[in-house]
Amino acid sequence: MAYNLELTVNGQLYRLEVAPSKRLLDVLREDLNLTGTKEGCGEGECGACSVILDGKLVNSCLVLALQANGKTVLTVEGLAENDELHPLQKAFLTEGAVQCGYCTPGMLLAAKALLDENPNPSREEIKTALSGNLCRCTGYEHVIRAVERVVRGDV
Repeated sequence: MAYNLELTVNGQLYRLEVAPSKRLLDVLREDLNLTGTKEGCGEGECGACSVILDGKLVNSCLVLALQANGKTVLTVEGLAENDELHPLQKAFLTEGAVQCGYCTPGMLLAAKALLDENPNPSREEIKTALSGNLCRCTGYEHVIRAVERVVRGDV
């Protein structure tokens, strides 16, 4: 049995039919072909699937698609506007915060969620905001410096 789902993703309204057990992550990747959101652990532990749902950072692997009905989702594909990278994306590139890239979408959205809520976070607040995102390549220092660069307006 399928249910109607209506949600806005990256500014575009979508109407779909989904199974009640389908996760938001799967709708994004399989139905909408927005593959920037990654599945890492499938248990909400790694942050690779992070998206912003109605202004809050969530692990899309833990959200049933129908829980997003009528809501707004921002994925990494929605960060850039008019072919212009978001300041966080630019800073990640400048600081070498992009290694293998698997965790990068989740890190970017975690950083955006932080800066949307607190445009002038301390280093400790940045670390705390990123703590739900696992990365085996960068050692986090490059990512923290990238966020600090955006906070300083040095992008």
